[in-house]
Amino acid sequence: MNRVVITGLGAVTPVGNDISSMWNSLVAGRHGMGPITRFDSAAFKTKVAAEVKGFDPLGYMEKSEARKSDLYTQFAVAAACQAMGDSRLGNTVSPGRLGVYFGSGTGGMTTFCQEHEKLLAAGPRRVSPFFIPMMISNIAAGVIAIRFNAKGPCLSVVTACATGSTAVGEAFRAVRHGYADAVIAGGSEASIVPLAVAGFANMTALSAADDPDAASLPFDRRRGGFVMGEGAGALILEEYEHAKNRGARIYAEVAGYGSTCDAHHITAPDPAAGSSARAIGDALCQAGPPEGGMIYVNAHGTGTPLNDVSETVAIKKAMGDHIGRTLISSTKSMTGHMLGAAGAVEAAVAVLALQEGILPPTAGLREPDPECDLDYIPLTARAADVGLALSVSLGFGGHNACLAFRKGV
Repeated sequence: MNRVVITGLGAVTPVGNDISSMWNSLVAGRHGMGPITRFDSAAFKTKVAAEVKGFDPLGYMEKSEARKSDLYTQFAVAAACQAMGDSRLGNTVSPGRLGVYFGSGTGGMTTFCQEHEKLLAAGPRRVSPFFIPMMISNIAAGVIAIRFNAKGPCLSVVTACATGSTAVGEAFRAVRHGYADAVIAGGSEASIVPLAVAGFANMTALSAADDPDAASLPFDRRRGGFVMGEGAGALILEEYEHAKNRGARIYAEVAGYGSTCDAHHITAPDPAAGSSARAIGDALCQAGPPEGGMIYVNAHGTGTPLNDVSETVAIKKAMGDHIGRTLISSTKSMTGHMLGAAGAVEAAVAVLALQEGILPPTAGLREPDPECDLDYIPLTARAADVGLALSVSLGFGGHNACLAFRKGV
C-alpha cells in the first residue's frame, strides 16, 4: 500500500480567510463569534454565530461564476485554490490520477431558502434555472474538479458534522490503495440562514448565550450548545513517492483513519461511546503510538452537554495507557461549529499543531466539567513535542471519524 502525505492546506474560517491568519488567531486564542449579521435575529432563541468576515469570492472566481454559485461552493473553491497553490501540484499529476473528495452537511442552504421565498412570493416561473446546480451538495466537488481538470475519482461525502473528516479519510484510502496519485479533499458549509438557525435552535442544539465570549464553551460546565459556524477547509493528499519526486513540501503523513457508526440515535451520541472510541482506536492502531512525545487530539468538542461527556469517555477508552501523554483541545471554542467543514479545518489544525509544536487552546474553558476530566489545554496555547496528532469528528446519525497524522517524512 502507498504512503500518503499532506502537501497543501487551505481554509476560509470565522477566524481568518487563509491558513496563516486562521492559525495565528487560534494560537492567540481569538474567537470568531459575534451577533448574527446575516438576518434580523430578534425573534430567534439564538443570536450569536461564527460568521466568515470580509470574504470576497472574486479573488477565486469570475463574477459570472460567483453569481451562479452558492456561498458554500464559493468557500469550497477558495479553500481548494489555496490548498492547490500551497501544494504547487500544478500539472505534475495527470488529470485521470487527480481526484476530488469534497462534501457538505447541508449543501446550498442559502440558495434553497432564497429560491423558496421566490416561489412563494412570485410563483414557479421566478425560480432560477440555476437553483438545482447551485443547491445540490455535490456541486462544490464538481466545480473544484472542473477548475483543476481533475478527472479521477470525484466523491461528495455527507456524514453531517463528520463530513470533512470522512472526505479526508476516504481520500486517504483512495491514494493509499492506488486509485489516485493526489486528491483535493475537504468540506464546506454556509448555513447561517434563518431556516437552519431556527431548526438547530428549536432542537436545543445551539447556545442561547447573548455574550459571544461565553457562547462556545466545550468541556466547560456552563456550556449550553454549539455556536453555528461556516467556511471551508481543504487538504491536498498525495502519494509519498510522487510528492518526493517532485520535491514537494510535506506537512505530515496521513497515518490512520477510523470510521464507525453509533447506530444509537438520530442526534444524540451513544453515552457508552463504544463506536466513537473504536473510530479513534482504529486510527491510532493504524498509525501506531509514537515512540516519544505527546499525542495531540483535536476533539470534536461542540460544547453540547451530551457530546463533551461522551467524547471524553471515548478518548479515555481509545487511548488506554496513552491517556497520560494525551493533550486535547477543541478549536470550535474559537471557530464555532463549521458543520460539514469542521473536520477538514480541524484536520488542517492538527497537521499544523504537529508541525509547529504548538497546540491551540480550548478558549473560554474556565470552569471545567467534572465529567470532562482530561487535559483540554484551557485558555492559552501550549508548546509541546507532539509525535502524533488525531482529529475527531462526530456527526448526527451517529457518524464517527478520526484521522491520524505523523510529522512530515
